[in-house]
Amino acid sequence: MSGEPVHHESAPLHVSGGAFYADDIELPAGTLHAALGLSRPAHARLRQIDLTAVRAAPGVVAVAAAADVPGANDCGPILADEPIFADGLVQHAGQSIFGVAAGSMLQARKAARLGRVEYDELPAILDIRAALAQNSFVIPTQRLVRGDPRGALARAPQRLKGSVAIGGQDHFSLEGQIAVALPQENAGILVYSSTQHPSEVQHKVAHALGRHAHQVTVQCRRMGGGFGGKESRPALMACAAAVLAAKTGRPVKLRMDRDDDMLVSGKRHDFIADYEVGFDERPTTRIQGHLETQLRRLGSKREVTHRWAGTMGFTDSGLPLVGPVDGMPNVYLCAGYNGHGMGFAFMSAKQLVASL
Repeated sequence: MSGEPVHHESAPLHVSGGAFYADDIELPAGTLHAALGLSRPAHARLRQIDLTAVRAAPGVVAVAAAADVPGANDCGPILADEPIFADGLVQHAGQSIFGVAAGSMLQARKAARLGRVEYDELPAILDIRAALAQNSFVIPTQRLVRGDPRGALARAPQRLKGSVAIGGQDHFSLEGQIAVALPQENAGILVYSSTQHPSEVQHKVAHALGRHAHQVTVQCRRMGGGFGGKESRPALMACAAAVLAAKTGRPVKLRMDRDDDMLVSGKRHDFIADYEVGFDERPTTRIQGHLETQLRRLGSKREVTHRWAGTMGFTDSGLPLVGPVDGMPNVYLCAGYNGHGMGFAFMSAKQLVASL
């Protein structure tokens, strides 16, 4: 009813503590706990991986690396460019190299720190300007043009150049990344995942295990926050847990330590916009022409954001003429950005208008 307070459907469960999340699910006897061994450098070739100490650590039941994935060693949401476990090359700090399953969460996390990895480190590109200077692109540049912006700029009585930037942010949801994989009859597997995209997790787990999609069931009753950070990122945790569950024949729970979670699961993108605008003399100050280069730090993988470049263009900024839209890379992974980049397009447009 208009003007009357209305309870959220889940409010009684939330405020009473009765709402169950993935971490609250009662686990069957024999469940193992998993952790990931992560890369130290941002960009390097893997010279040697020695997991002897990991396997010998107290409570460890199984260890899995790239060679242990029975199907496709990939959890990329759009293109096959994100291995579950790094195979020969790491492309961002905190990339998963192996997984370990043990009798307790503490045992698994301690064991994951014991892996000895030798690297041949490679140059790392760490910011947008450096990537632009080295012509390092994750996706091809897109150009959105209407009319003749350069001609309009040349004819404009007044011209102004400027730049606006915004840093990346972590998807710091109260509930971190988590997956529980439980082997089922007839080669099936049930996965509890805190995900905004259960069907994507289903497909990636099926591919990783070399099974049909109908053999994988993914359930998500509720999430403790997502904001785009749980659209594609849960696939890695679900695939790693499923690979270890398939290897051991036992349920496996992978709940990321918060520090590891922030390394592994990606960030919202950094953005930079360089603009040039031509306009009338005051008091009208009408925009005659507008060129803008919008740069995004996409990270080491194309992820879901390669399809978003157009949403940063003139249809969202509200300005009549916009130039190139460039997707820029980086060595750590970048994940979803709320509004598919439109927020930055609006911010850039407002900054431009304010500068006039």
